[in-house]
Amino acid sequence: MDMSDAVNIKSTRLKSVVWNDFDRIKLADNTCIAVCRHCKKKLSGSSTSGTSHLRNHLIRCQRRSSLGIPQLYAARGKRKEGTYFNLDQQRKKDEVINLVNIRFEQEQTKDDIINYGSNNFDQRRSRFDLARMIILHGYPLDMVEDVGFKVFVKNLQPLFELVTSERVEADCMEIYVKEKQKVNDVLDKLPGRISLSADMWASLDGAQYLCLTAHYIDDSWQLNKKILNFIVADSSDTEDKHSEIIMTSLIEWDVDRKLSSMTFDSYSTNDNMVIRIRDRLSQNKLLYCNGRLFDVCCAANVLYMMFQDALEALCEITDKIRGSIRYVKSSQALQAKFDKIAQQVGGQSKRFLCLDNQMQWNSTYVMLEIALEYRDAFYLLHANDIVYTMCPSDIEWDRVSVITSYLKLFVEVTNSFTKFKSPTTNLYFPELCEVYSQLNEWCKNPDDYIRSLAFKMRSRFEEYWQRCSLVLAVAAILDPRFKMKLVEYYYGKVFGSGAPSHISGAFECVKELYNEHSNCLASLDQIVPWQVGGSSHFPGSERESGDRLSGFDKYIEETTQTDGTKSDLDKYLEEPAFPRHASGFDILNWWKVHAPRYPVLSMMARNVLGIPVSKVAKDSAFNTAGRVLDRDWSSMNPATVQALMCAQDWIRSELES
Repeated sequence: MDMSDAVNIKSTRLKSVVWNDFDRIKLADNTCIAVCRHCKKKLSGSSTSGTSHLRNHLIRCQRRSSLGIPQLYAARGKRKEGTYFNLDQQRKKDEVINLVNIRFEQEQTKDDIINYGSNNFDQRRSRFDLARMIILHGYPLDMVEDVGFKVFVKNLQPLFELVTSERVEADCMEIYVKEKQKVNDVLDKLPGRISLSADMWASLDGAQYLCLTAHYIDDSWQLNKKILNFIVADSSDTEDKHSEIIMTSLIEWDVDRKLSSMTFDSYSTNDNMVIRIRDRLSQNKLLYCNGRLFDVCCAANVLYMMFQDALEALCEITDKIRGSIRYVKSSQALQAKFDKIAQQVGGQSKRFLCLDNQMQWNSTYVMLEIALEYRDAFYLLHANDIVYTMCPSDIEWDRVSVITSYLKLFVEVTNSFTKFKSPTTNLYFPELCEVYSQLNEWCKNPDDYIRSLAFKMRSRFEEYWQRCSLVLAVAAILDPRFKMKLVEYYYGKVFGSGAPSHISGAFECVKELYNEHSNCLASLDQIVPWQVGGSSHFPGSERESGDRLSGFDKYIEETTQTDGTKSDLDKYLEEPAFPRHASGFDILNWWKVHAPRYPVLSMMARNVLGIPVSKVAKDSAFNTAGRVLDRDWSSMNPATVQALMCAQDWIRSELES
């Protein structure tokens, strides 16, 4: 091709950004070509050829300068300056984020979509995918301004326009608003009630956050939980202020009339706050059983507090054991000497001595349990090493042995709470009854030191039991494997001759709760078909569509009731229990299947079995540090923190489901 008479055309009409990487050359025969500035390849530059082939080459060009892509971004950004970041122009009411398909179905503008080859590049969708990735994985917003990230994106997709952290924050807020509306729709259509749990979080800058989480069983009989609010709560605020914050959140989500219970930590500082919220809801008769099932304390937190009572009683002895372990591990020579002594006194334990981690409270139990296995070795070391002076006495070792057995129970029960990903309320009753029974036995110990500790722990547990036992018992009765029998068994074991009054109290609560659910359904003139599979179809609608026998249906219902037909509750309790050892038993699936037979009782089960008796997650069950925001999110403003925390929870829940 003869380029001797070629002329480089510089025209303001060449507005496409691709001309930042091509020169348009006019040849002697008046034809035009486009010459790549990087690899010097010649392509058609005719105005009738368009620019798609130039874009395709730009993507494939191996010699493209690293300056080319930033220039491309700068040119496109400059071309759209003043309009690109206008959110009001981009937001549309019908925009929906479809998480199931792992993509954002956003409004597409002509400038957002770039055609290359057989595929379309969507700038807006890619931008929201980036924002969602940051939310989902908890990445810092300013990662988009890191050099490494920019280079990665440039090489992955040259046509993606880089965004600022402010743009990403705005996109995250937009995702939060859309996801919040979806959660709002779910809660609005729930067939049953919700329970609320409250947790305190801290940020690295000292701010305190109140996290409110809704727990509920949906129309498919699946246990769900979703964070509703993540609000700044100043520690200096009064209980009135905190209770007002919670009530405002409930009203904002329009769930104040659907609330069944609230679960807090077992701190006395929460008592007045709970009472204020309960009394306010009770004024409008919104709570079942006059609010007796409303106040629930976190069971795992009660166990932790009793564990701390035991460690406090063992404080001096624990320090001796901790010091003994440090001494043995202070040098290789001492460790070898101790190992030899351990073999002499009856064989070395298969486990090695270890120190506890102050951030994990179960690690102290492990430390003490292993140390007990080396008890005789420590005795002999004390006799042969004048430097070692901190060996516990015989009576101290005996007390450690007894109290460590208490700690073992608390650790095992806590582990049982976190064994299931979505534990239902019925699982807690037998575990906590075992704790109560053991506390009674420990109070009979002849050692005043041990007995005093046992009474202190039992007093703490009885305070918890007085507030939460009805919820636990009702949930146990709603387990078709046990019904009333489990309550009768454990109450006999715990209360002895006083068991009948406690059993009667639990049964009366079940009947009262059943009657309230029955009256609620009667007032709605429904037979709860939505209990079966989530349908929004109601019998009343048949009357509107011309069902002339609807009055007959009402007559049958009234006459069968007056004739003394057995209620759902009576039938349920009289029928044989489901086999306890049946493999794969799922209580929620059982109630889903049996909802047509027990319409009222199944509604009651839906509202009770979703109450969170324990709030701890498996990965934080023994954590003493509390819940802390990471460094990057701690530095953001509270509104953004709430948006990120809530949206992260909602997106993860939807992906998991």
